[in-house]
Amino acid sequence: MADTDPDELERRIARTRAELAQTVDAIADRVSPKRVAERTVADVKTRATNFVVSVGDALGVTPRPAAYGDDTDQVWEEERPDLAPVLIGVGAVLVVGAAIMLWRRRNRR
Repeated sequence: MADTDPDELERRIARTRAELAQTVDAIADRVSPKRVAERTVADVKTRATNFVVSVGDALGVTPRPAAYGDDTDQVWEEERPDLAPVLIGVGAVLVVGAAIMLWRRRNRR
């Protein structure tokens, strides 16, 4: 008879509604364009940082960790490296790659 108790059924229905509302809110938050953009920007920043660090490692210009009170201009062990040519080259490769992809896509049609 516990399953047919109206008060118990109402409490279970209310609890289920609250859980469902919470789930729907979580889904809406997860797929909202603002949240998707925020996650995408954070992911791109992380990947860019990892890329720059790996390029710095490959070039042998990895910064040493800064100690508390260090002068921020003196964080690099040697003189500050000039990564502009490397970054320009990477950008050029990306632009050429994107142009080739667009050209191939256009020719398929």
